[in-house]
Amino acid sequence: MKNIQNAQSSLVNDTCTDCGSYADIGAVIDEHDRQLVVHFTGPQAQAESELLTQKVKARFEDVNVGSVSQDSGISLTINFSFSAEKMIFQLENSF
Repeated sequence: MKNIQNAQSSLVNDTCTDCGSYADIGAVIDEHDRQLVVHFTGPQAQAESELLTQKVKARFEDVNVGSVSQDSGISLTINFSFSAEKMIFQLENSF
């Protein structure tokens, strides 16, 4: 652990000081993980899915959104251009 900390730049700290774990960014972000599926149920399912569709299209330019009606509600599939966009959208919207 000390060797890792000593070898890294002083501008970068990718070691958790609370748990002593070393984090590799590749373990957090998978470049192929670009699809987000959100399920909506209840009487407001259609309105909620449309609102989320508008929100994601306003936030990102190259995003594809598809929806499928199911017995239990609506399944919204969002395909982002980059995995980082998916992560940003999830963090901004508490997914």
